[in-house]
Order: sequence, then C-alpha cells, then structure tokens
Amino acid sequence: MDGDDEKTQMLKKAFAMFDQGKTGFIETNRVAAILNTMGQQFDANELAVTIEETDKDKTGKLTFEAFYSIAANFLEDEDDEAMQNELKEAFRLYDKEGNGYITTAVLREILGALDDKLTSDDLDGIIEEIDEDGSGTIDFDEFMEMMTG
Repeated sequence: MDGDDEKTQMLKKAFAMFDQGKTGFIETNRVAAILNTMGQQFDANELAVTIEETDKDKTGKLTFEAFYSIAANFLEDEDDEAMQNELKEAFRLYDKEGNGYITTAVLREILGALDDKLTSDDLDGIIEEIDEDGSGTIDFDEFMEMMTG
C-alpha cells in the first residue's frame, strides 16, 4: 500500500469523513456510501461479497487497511482523469444552475443522503472543514479537494 499516491490519500480522506468518532473503524454498511461519494461505479452484490470476505468475523467494522483493500478493488481501473470526470459529473448533478458551485446546504443533503447515520453535528464538522473560507458555497476545487484530498 503506497501511502502517498492519490488514491490512498483520497481513501484516507473518505474513511476519516465517515469515521466521525475517530475510532479507526468504519461500519461495513458505509462502504457503499463512500464509493458513491467518490462517484465510483460498483456492483452491490460484488461489494457485499468482498466485504464479507474481508470481514470474516462479521464484526461489521473495517479498519482503514481493510477498507482500502475493498475499495481498491473497485478503484483499480480508474485513472486520474476518469476520476476527475466522475467527480465533475457528480458535482454537475448538484450544481443544477451550472454556477460552478454548490451551497453547503446542498452538500449537507448529499452527505446526509449518503450516510443517514451522520448527525447534524457531524455534518457541521464536515462542512466547516470543507468550506474553509466560510462562504457558504463549495466550488468544484473545494469539492475535488474534499474527495481527493
């Protein structure tokens, strides 16, 4: 596992976003949400099988290493350009007016929809981290930064 490549950084960021309690673990049922957040296509059955194989003791929790090995299966054939295009696509879906930004309210909705376990405080924390300039809007660069770190 190369600690410095973009994929690793991106997965670390995604993992941290969903590991709100900083426990070092995420629930297995959040993996799909994370892959969705990253605009990643995957087969739900395939994902379930991969998770099952990784979480042999059925703890329902994954370390970053375990999460990485699962996610890496689905990210493998991605090159950076394809990844960027998928993120652009995802961004465009939410930037309906084509303004080049989405509001933090919309981002909240996205994150909330992706993971219904996030509390209002969790969402505040995530948004605060992303909207560094406090503008109330997230432009594509900030969005990319959040997803690829």
